[in-house]
Amino acid sequence: MEELVAPIPLEESHKLALDGKHKTTAENVKRPAPKAGGCRIEGYVRVKKVPGNLIISARSGAHSFDTSEMNMSHVISHLSFGRKLSPKVMSDVQRLIPYLGGSHDRLNGRSFINHREVGANVTIEHYLQIVKTEVITRRYSREHSLLEEYEYTAHSSLVQSIYIPAAKFHFELSPMQVE
Repeated sequence: MEELVAPIPLEESHKLALDGKHKTTAENVKRPAPKAGGCRIEGYVRVKKVPGNLIISARSGAHSFDTSEMNMSHVISHLSFGRKLSPKVMSDVQRLIPYLGGSHDRLNGRSFINHREVGANVTIEHYLQIVKTEVITRRYSREHSLLEEYEYTAHSSLVQSIYIPAAKFHFELSPMQVE
C-alpha cells in the first residue's frame, strides 16, 4: 500500500498511553497532524431513499488540528448511485446517454481545488439531485431488458466555515422518475 502520509514519531510515554498501559489516556495525548499528505477514500455507502449527507472531515481524539492549514481539495474519480452495473449493461447505458439528454456521472474525474487566495477554513459542498431512470431496451423483436440506473445533477460551491473544513455531499432523491 502506498504511504500517503508520513508517520508521526511518538515518544515512549505516548505509545504506552495509546496502548492503555499508562495513566495518561489516549484522549489526553495530542499531537499535530502532518504538514503534507492526504488520503484516498474508497468505498460505498448503503442508505435509504431519503435525503441525506455524506461528510468527510478530519476528526481524532489523539490529534489537534490547525483548521487554517487544512485543505479539503479533492478529486472525484468515481461517484455513482444504485447497484454496480455489469460492463455489458454499462456499455448499453453509455450508448443511450445522448438520447436521454444528459451525461453520465457528472462529477467523475473532476477536481475541486481550494487555492490559498480563497482563504482558510473552506468547506467544499456538493448538492446532488438524484433521479431514477428506467430504460427498456430491445435488441431483437422479442428480446427486451430493463436497465435501472440513477442519474444525478450536481452543483458545487466553496463555503467559508467557522468549524473544521469538510467535503460535504448533500443528496436528495427526486420523487419523479424517468422511463
